[in-house]
Amino acid sequence: MKKGEIYEGIIEKVEFPNKGFVWVDDQKVIVKNGIPGQKVRFMINKKRSGRAEGRLLEVLEKSPLETREPACQEFPACGGCMYQTMSYEAQKEMKECQVRELLDGAVRESLAKIGKNGDVTEEAEAADRLYHWDGIYGSPIEFGYRNKMEFSFGDEYKDGPLSLGLHKKGSTYDILNTDDCKLVHPDMTKILVCVREFFLERNASFYKKLQHVGYLRHLLLRRGVTSGEILVHVVTTTQEEYDLEPLKEQLLALPLEGKIVGIMHILNDSLSDVVQSDETKILYGKDYFFEELLGLKFRISPFSFFQTNSLGAEVLYEKTREYVGETKGKVVFDLYSGTGTIAQILAPVAEKVVGVEIVKEAVEAAKENARLNGLDNCEFIAGDVLKVVDELTDKPELIVLDPPRDGIHPKAIEKIIGFGVERMVYVSCKPTSLARDLVILQENGYRVEKGCCVDMFPGTANVESIVRLKKSVK
Repeated sequence: MKKGEIYEGIIEKVEFPNKGFVWVDDQKVIVKNGIPGQKVRFMINKKRSGRAEGRLLEVLEKSPLETREPACQEFPACGGCMYQTMSYEAQKEMKECQVRELLDGAVRESLAKIGKNGDVTEEAEAADRLYHWDGIYGSPIEFGYRNKMEFSFGDEYKDGPLSLGLHKKGSTYDILNTDDCKLVHPDMTKILVCVREFFLERNASFYKKLQHVGYLRHLLLRRGVTSGEILVHVVTTTQEEYDLEPLKEQLLALPLEGKIVGIMHILNDSLSDVVQSDETKILYGKDYFFEELLGLKFRISPFSFFQTNSLGAEVLYEKTREYVGETKGKVVFDLYSGTGTIAQILAPVAEKVVGVEIVKEAVEAAKENARLNGLDNCEFIAGDVLKVVDELTDKPELIVLDPPRDGIHPKAIEKIIGFGVERMVYVSCKPTSLARDLVILQENGYRVEKGCCVDMFPGTANVESIVRLKKSVK
């Protein structure tokens, strides 16, 4: 087997997030972006030390799991929601198996290292009896669930007309006109089409990442599911200049179900391909909108983190609150607190909740949200958890962890363990990071009591997980 060779095979299994396994003779090949049971053609693009990876070229035969037609006309060119031909129940079942396998593996690895009861093998094989598995909870809606979307300007092929949408699967540069994306509310699609047509008429250029020239970069949209309030952010460089007053008028005239409450022109001359602001000009209204979760109100600004599936977030935080359990009279640490959603859900009955978050804008938003909800027992601190925990004067009785995708820094885990709390609840958006961190936590005296996952992202490979840990009695 050599790089560049083309093979065919059946995807036997898919591990999180989208790693399919195909056997060619006695060689296992990783092929991403497939579904279990598909017969695929792929080209070897990586080969080293007995490990091979292939790039999916074509699906030759559908999987038995593909029981419905694609909901989106761009499928499968757009890799945004690769599982949409599977029933939602089949998607959830696959994700649950992926997460369960990772967590069971973490429990077994920990037991193997600590030698529980002197009979590692028997205990390790009984991982399913060592903690309670709650199953998977689905999103209340399968389509139109995203409250935030970042679209890119570009072209669908070299020197083609201006496009605005999502990247082609596997491509860094080609941008599809995603006028039929089923992950967003139709209001967002109407805004996208309006913005694209406006700039097409003016022959505006898009920013080319290699040459660092051009004007149009991104369209960032945020829409409150419960409020219907919409923010529109047009992100450009300063290399060209256009009168955006007509665009504002066209946007405000659109027949939308919700209501545009803010239109922003964000200037970004950064060389890197990220949505950020060197300067923000408010063309209309305000630079924030409101969303409600579990009876609490949240003010959300352009770059503050908020779960992208508002209705799914209610399911996630309900389960988190259930896993946290009794907080009356207790001091709770909410580490990696974002805009303080979990902190404020726990605050009404806790003595005090301390949130730590590295993004300053998110911390300011958390403070404002606590004021909005009349909560005076929340303290939010801006800084890296690794450093801030050394400066905290409060002693927690319970810790909630909701880190970014890469999980918790190993040195930060050591300091968190040092608090010696009886219970921790770990909320994770990347189960592979969770599994890695669980091994460390269990080796240091904590045991997984129960776990579940919440599918916040139907159609995609992503899934949230929640685990409750209890300090072992020595």
